[in-house]
Amino acid sequence: MLVTDLVNVRYLSGFTGSNAALLVFADDRGAVLATDGRYRTQAAQQAPDVEVAIERACGRYLAGRAATDGVRRLGFESHVVTVDAYAALAGALAEGSTELIRASQTVEALRETKDAGEVALLRLACEAADAALTDLVALGGLRPGRTEREVGRELEALMLDHGADGVSFETIVATGAHSAIPHHRPTDAELAAGDFVKIDFGALVAGYHSDMTRTFVLAKAADWQRELYDLVSAAHRAGRHALEAGATLADIDGAARGVIADAGHGDHFGHGLGHGVGLQIHEAPGINATAAGTLLPGSVVTVEPGVYLPDRGGVRIEDTLVVSGETSGHAPELLTRFPKELAIL
Repeated sequence: MLVTDLVNVRYLSGFTGSNAALLVFADDRGAVLATDGRYRTQAAQQAPDVEVAIERACGRYLAGRAATDGVRRLGFESHVVTVDAYAALAGALAEGSTELIRASQTVEALRETKDAGEVALLRLACEAADAALTDLVALGGLRPGRTEREVGRELEALMLDHGADGVSFETIVATGAHSAIPHHRPTDAELAAGDFVKIDFGALVAGYHSDMTRTFVLAKAADWQRELYDLVSAAHRAGRHALEAGATLADIDGAARGVIADAGHGDHFGHGLGHGVGLQIHEAPGINATAAGTLLPGSVVTVEPGVYLPDRGGVRIEDTLVVSGETSGHAPELLTRFPKELAIL
């Protein structure tokens, strides 16, 4: 198989450079990593057990190498290879007897289940995020008069202070009516008393991501805000309780979505319940109403129900969890531990 997606190359070989491809043989010949001259030393350090070839046109070179080595069927990542890249691969095979075979999502399927080392890194990423939000609240970072951008920048700096290598994605800070926008980008809007403040953020540690959302109220909470928060909290509990190895993905989504729909807010929950987290912030499995398949033991996923009332405000509560390796009655491990009770700051 020819692996050209850089995240998948990293997963299989450990190499993190910006130009690479990996040829993996079906027999005991191992693998060949191709990269360009900038990464000669890095490749030797990060992938010491893999043969390294220095070639700038990595995919094309390895396709030719496969043909030369007598490969008859060469899988390629059809979900990421462009039409032009496919033409280049086919050209490298020329008139030979090597056939290109679609191998879509093959490595991603392996990545869905995390090993102990991966979970350890995900745990560190979640701990950095937890500690940063704890500090932000303790330092009074969520107070009227501050802007969404100011809060986001401070939280991102605190994650770095607590050991993160970077952030998982652009931090979402949404105050007041902005909290009803699921993926609002921070602005100069000021936090005000009586506002919901929704914060969705994550830390990056050794390439692995965390993902967490918490929603606060500033100074005082109205009855409708308490009711909305309680509803999302109940949906979150239902989603977590449904999170078992072997459970149908669509049914997990339905467990939480049903709570919200029964309260008359089905139209105000417009996204899936969750997704896998790992080397990418969004990866398999997707947990939503149309998802196919079942939840695998060892998956690391989010549970993030939300209800968004346009022009008023919204609540989302999100955790990252590890699905137990056992079926029936084994609770998932919670990685994001910042409290979920309604906090009025």
